[in-house]
Amino acid sequence: MMDPLFYRIFESLPRQGPGNAESTRKAFLSLGELSPQPRILDIGCGSGAQTLELARLCSCDIIAMDQHQPFLDILQQKAVSEGLERKIHVASGDMFSLNLAKKSFDLIWSEGAIYIIGFEQGLREWKEFLTPKGYMAVTDISWLKNDPPKEIRDYWAQEYPGIMTDEEHLSLIESCGYRLMEHFILPESAWWDDFYTPMESRIKELWKQYAGNEEAQKILDSLHEEIDLYRNYSDCYGYVFYIIQGQ
Repeated sequence: MMDPLFYRIFESLPRQGPGNAESTRKAFLSLGELSPQPRILDIGCGSGAQTLELARLCSCDIIAMDQHQPFLDILQQKAVSEGLERKIHVASGDMFSLNLAKKSFDLIWSEGAIYIIGFEQGLREWKEFLTPKGYMAVTDISWLKNDPPKEIRDYWAQEYPGIMTDEEHLSLIESCGYRLMEHFILPESAWWDDFYTPMESRIKELWKQYAGNEEAQKILDSLHEEIDLYRNYSDCYGYVFYIIQGQ
């Protein structure tokens, strides 16, 4: 269970992980032919920055799923304010046990969330919810160098033992029965503009607010360490967008 302080921080951010509208658009435009009104499942949608962008891009029916209800409430409010509420339907759900009809989605989308279930497990288990020749677009952390320094290698071994190289991702995509449509590295701006920069500002506010609270300080220090590590080692790892099609 994530500490309430984590949620307090992440609920205040434009995005709950690296990403930007430009990358979402680029990934969407890399897809092949979709039905005139595709059914889309956005897994681990958070507060839905990418969900809203997808709704702007096409006539569609999106189920936006997350386990944290406040994220869904934020998304619902934004959808209403933009007049997109007919396209976006929020749903509380568990990516490990999707209570949805099989072969019912033309496109499964997941930005910054597939690491929770694991890249391979996500590809294999979510595939049964795709229509024949349906598409999947996901982002996952990938090593950009084969020999990263020990400090950052040890950090990710602790935080995400499943981290792989791009080549390992591509091999799994093939072995799981998908065809690669496109893949690209998210720019560093996708980490900073809507994620780390506002997070760093929020941490500085909360350091003062939680002065003397040892447990809270540990959480804030841990998040700030993550930001500093990316600042120092952004050439070694990054998020990669994988756009694939079931076969």
